[in-house]
Amino acid sequence: MFTGIVEATGIVENIEHRDRNIDFILSCPFTSELKIDQSLAHNGCCLTIVEITDTNYRVTAIDETLEKTNLGKWNVGTEVNLERCLKFDGRLDGHIVQGHVDKTGIIEKIDDKAGSFFIIISYDSTDEYTTVPQGSITVNGISLTVAESADTSFSIAIIPYTWEFTNMKNLQVGDMVNLEFDIIGKYVNKLMKKNALL
Repeated sequence: MFTGIVEATGIVENIEHRDRNIDFILSCPFTSELKIDQSLAHNGCCLTIVEITDTNYRVTAIDETLEKTNLGKWNVGTEVNLERCLKFDGRLDGHIVQGHVDKTGIIEKIDDKAGSFFIIISYDSTDEYTTVPQGSITVNGISLTVAESADTSFSIAIIPYTWEFTNMKNLQVGDMVNLEFDIIGKYVNKLMKKNALL
């Protein structure tokens, strides 16, 4: 379980293909604090640490993960948002995030608002996932508030701190981002559909 509050960014140091899976070797500021079998969110995708060295750690993305996320587009040098799992004695500063990417979205527009940034993101039409104004959405692992909502797109406003200390600053129009929709909204949507069939 995560909160969508990015702790640091990591760098992809090496990529190794193993059949249909990919091993990513990354470095980050807290590599020395990590443990084997620990869950770590990478751009909002929960991956298990399988190996640690003095400077790097290794995670494996299986075929299903690669199909649902933007991990397959990573290159050596890619900057990745990282968050360690939630401690239950801490504050929930973002919102409830599972680390299970629902689908990817595409950056349609980035407006520099002289200090903040307004971004429009589109995604494939679906009945399962939706956003609501002032609701929560996770973009590349970052807990954000929806500014405006449409059937297959939404907008978010990014404060300067989030822009500077995450990989948001690297995004360009046309880039793919990982999306995890609000878990409460997903349950409500499913219950409404179930009741409509009764």
